[in-house]
Amino acid sequence: MHNGCPSQRQATGLNRHHWWRDAVIYQVYVRSFLDSTGDGIGDLAGVRAGLPYLKKLGVDGIWLSPFYPSPQHDHGYDVADYCGVDPLFGDLAEFDLLVGAARRLGIKVLLDIVPNHCSSEHPWFREALDSAPGSPARNRFHFTDGRGPDGGEPPNNWHAMFGGPAWTRVGDGQWYLHMFTPEQPDWNWRDPGVSAEFDRILRFWLDRGVDGFRIDVAAGLYKHPDLPDSPDPEADARTRDSVNPLAWNQPEVHEVWRHWRSVCEEYTARDGHERLLVGEVSVPSAREHARYVRPDELHQAFFFDLLSAPWDPEAFRKVISEAMADIAGTGSTVTWVLNNHDQVRTVTRYGEPATGSSGLGTARARAAALLMLALPGAAYIYQGEELGLPEVVDLPDDVLTDPIFRRTGSRARIRDGCRVPLPWSGQASPFGFTSGAESAKPWLPQPEYFAEYATDRALADTRSFWHLYRDGLQLRAALPQLGEGSLRWLDTPPGVLGFARGDGLVCAVNFGTAPTPAPVSGTPLLSSGPCPAGVLPGSTAAWWINDL
Repeated sequence: MHNGCPSQRQATGLNRHHWWRDAVIYQVYVRSFLDSTGDGIGDLAGVRAGLPYLKKLGVDGIWLSPFYPSPQHDHGYDVADYCGVDPLFGDLAEFDLLVGAARRLGIKVLLDIVPNHCSSEHPWFREALDSAPGSPARNRFHFTDGRGPDGGEPPNNWHAMFGGPAWTRVGDGQWYLHMFTPEQPDWNWRDPGVSAEFDRILRFWLDRGVDGFRIDVAAGLYKHPDLPDSPDPEADARTRDSVNPLAWNQPEVHEVWRHWRSVCEEYTARDGHERLLVGEVSVPSAREHARYVRPDELHQAFFFDLLSAPWDPEAFRKVISEAMADIAGTGSTVTWVLNNHDQVRTVTRYGEPATGSSGLGTARARAAALLMLALPGAAYIYQGEELGLPEVVDLPDDVLTDPIFRRTGSRARIRDGCRVPLPWSGQASPFGFTSGAESAKPWLPQPEYFAEYATDRALADTRSFWHLYRDGLQLRAALPQLGEGSLRWLDTPPGVLGFARGDGLVCAVNFGTAPTPAPVSGTPLLSSGPCPAGVLPGSTAAWWINDL
């Protein structure tokens, strides 16, 4: 437990082994966390320096965004070498120091692995470009002839997720597939050499002591073998979260996860420490999602429906109920998220304007955090959410780096606003983010109002987002009613969502703006805002211990 005492639920042998089932993992977007070198870009040494902060917050582990060698066309999700560290972020020796420091603090380390695509500068792709059509080197990717009399039309009508066609033509006339950008060619998982290479990559990092992997685009990998036209290509490209069913969620992908699970269990059998596979799975329903977390596949997969649900009690109840029925029904636990590096920050998404620390979005984001931490299963927190950071919506065009902006010319779907470097201290940029000279500039500019969200100020203010998260995490670790388990819905007034956990813990959220009678009497154990006994104010969540 985070305050030094083993809780009742952590003391059981089952949950000590299956640590991931109710873990709280903090997502570290490395380039925006903390810069140790003064170049304006966060790095692994900065993550290591920030570990005591994360230990104080009370998380169980960290997930590191890609730090591998990369031309950084998509900030590391275009990997040129899966078994190295880009000099921007350090080297393997620094990575080993980070893993060792995390282990001493009892913090698990998960790596972000990208098996759907690589960088166009990956040695295997460069070899493919230099090889003839039909060669083994080209078979590792999706190279094929085009349509039309001279092959000048793309092989099919698929759109890339980040805008534009999903195909690029090379000098000899063939085309290659990229479901994101031309700098990110998709692997062909029907080639056995690709599977063998990722087996080697997994073992490389497991041998260095990592505790598991977050898997990017886990529903991807396999494409329909005939590469047919999509029946609705415009729908496939309409939003970033839409997926082409011919390029996503193909049945063969489940064999990959069965094999990866067997690799992780091989390591677990050696030392008793379970390694985790958690997938980024974008599929149409909780029932389809559940197929990825069957007992011999991924341990967990992010459940994004809570993140995308409108601020409405019935919508929240529906997605929570479906997740509990379909996903938890497999024997896994639900993996709850409210935000990540691809989404508008929670405070802004729930209605907060771009500046200021008060308002409806702030109250709702605090309430949603408390609700998520009370749900059965695991929870992932994106860096800066514990500070209540809003989305930075006014970045000028000339500093934007998101490939979506470069590909579409539109700001509608860009992700730079949630990736602005964290403020740590002080009254002006770089707010302690970089250790360089006062003139050192973070890779994305920080707005002046970040001063009120700096971590030093948050730690000193017991009413801050940080203290709400810290107190919620401490109680989650200490109370046997929380963490893994089930919930029971309560009868509540209109606009209020309430449920009971275990032996008498109640969580309730008032989705409206007017106060309402609390579902139980007494002063709350923890609340997201001022909450007198017997009353649940608008846009507030609270926890009570009560015999029901």
